[in-house]
Amino acid sequence: MVSYSVDRRRYIQLFGVGGSLSLTGCVGSVSSPSGESLPEAPLTLATTTTTYDSGLIDALLPGFEEQFGTTVGPIVQGTGGALRTAQNGDCDLVFVHARQLEDTFLREGHGINRRSVMVNDFLVVGPAEDPANIAGNGPIEAFEAIANSEATFLSRGDRSGTHLRERQLWNEAGIDPEGTWYSETGQGMGNTLIMAGQTGAYTLTERGTFLNVAKDTLVPHVSYGIEDHPPLLRNEYGIIPVNPARYDTAYALAMAFVGYVTGPGQDVIDGYRIANERVFRPFGPSDTPDFEQYVPSGWQASDTQ
Repeated sequence: MVSYSVDRRRYIQLFGVGGSLSLTGCVGSVSSPSGESLPEAPLTLATTTTTYDSGLIDALLPGFEEQFGTTVGPIVQGTGGALRTAQNGDCDLVFVHARQLEDTFLREGHGINRRSVMVNDFLVVGPAEDPANIAGNGPIEAFEAIANSEATFLSRGDRSGTHLRERQLWNEAGIDPEGTWYSETGQGMGNTLIMAGQTGAYTLTERGTFLNVAKDTLVPHVSYGIEDHPPLLRNEYGIIPVNPARYDTAYALAMAFVGYVTGPGQDVIDGYRIANERVFRPFGPSDTPDFEQYVPSGWQASDTQ
């Protein structure tokens, strides 16, 4: 198996963990275009900040571009933003991780032929001194302890897949977070982790971006690993071509990219490492086709009648 790895990329290079960031008007998007300036490339991919901030996109794209003699222009946003970009007709496919939003996107006819690509896990991270004493707790118990102690918590607040999972965890805990201890950054995962490290806050993150950006400044107090985590911490990624019957898209090339990330690209995903740690688990080939991955959850043939 080929091993791919990444250095701690531009976050530390540009800002440094000792820099100062405020929670309002902090920094512009470190990760690229937010839709205002579209990439000039034959294939435009709207992808999450977590796939980009973890470094996976940088590892994944070159093999496809070389094999097909083309280029891919990523638009890096939270899942909600990526799906809005697709609904505006400004990309050819999306690579996202919020099945609820993906299902709505599919049901409304904006995308077709969804494929499951990979999975990793969410972590609850925070300062080493752990003021809310959450270490060793499950995710719901950890959120309860943070709220009860009013320890500082930073939410992305951007309708990303991570933000939606965070809101689900608060809901499961029966808590509506509010007060001076709870703030929304409106930023991507990498920026939010930097801010959490600099302000001594807790936050919810996925494994890849944490390892790439904040493993030296924050501690994973709730972490089960990518192989054996509870359902509430499962983080599944899917890829969806934009519907060519509704939008002017590079559909053939988009499907080629789908074939790549669910075929040869699975080896890249499987071999990808940060600090010698595995980051994502690809779904890999299956002897039995999983047709449920292509359509909205709970879909039945009668839905079209």
